[in-house]
Amino acid sequence: MKKFLLGTVALIAFAAPAAAADLAARPYTKAPPAPVALVYDWSGFYIGANGGWGSSRKCWDSVAPALLIGAEGCHDATGGTAGGQIGYRWQASSWVFGLEAQGNWADFRGSNASTLFLGARNDSRIDAFGLFTGQVGYAANNVLFYVKGGAAVTADRFRIFDIPTGLVVGTTGDDTRWGASVGAGVEFGFAPNWTAGVEYNHLFMQDRTHTFVDGAGAFFAADRISQDVDLVTVRVNYKWGGPVIAKY
Repeated sequence: MKKFLLGTVALIAFAAPAAAADLAARPYTKAPPAPVALVYDWSGFYIGANGGWGSSRKCWDSVAPALLIGAEGCHDATGGTAGGQIGYRWQASSWVFGLEAQGNWADFRGSNASTLFLGARNDSRIDAFGLFTGQVGYAANNVLFYVKGGAAVTADRFRIFDIPTGLVVGTTGDDTRWGASVGAGVEFGFAPNWTAGVEYNHLFMQDRTHTFVDGAGAFFAADRISQDVDLVTVRVNYKWGGPVIAKY
């Protein structure tokens, strides 16, 4: 019995160092690095192109010194547009602020038969427009939602046709009209320095009285013409600035 107890103690004493050696031999595994989130940065200058569609609602009213006074009806001048924009944005947290200038060629045309002067057709056309706006937006990483507003200018042309002959009997020549613009858009950063988006703008161009002259330059008519414009465009921009920020 005594020999048995001595052997058991010796066996335990031998096994303990061996177990300790086994524990020390286990390999050390390094913890994985913390994930890195990439945050899109909207700050910087940008330049781009746009294209889309527009519609201008115009209502004509004959006014003095014309012999007949009254409403002549309304029409929509619609068509395509293409142009470019340049601007600058700066980002503070998730808020984005910006300034932009945009210039577009346009081909918005429309006409209606006058309800006051039988045989006459009132015709209008917008050849170009420009927008000078400020922006306020909210960025969800590489997606930007924004509203904008500022000044607008249109290059207009108004004419009166004789329906039976198709001849121009009265014209204002080229006309530049200033107004205001409000709009909204969404933009997506699809590459480090490239973005694409869709934008809507409404232009308040107010009422304006125009004098029409005939081919000899003599007075022909006078009309007060109201004008609003709706624009929907697709935009692509290239921007300068840090495309992404590493956030740990």
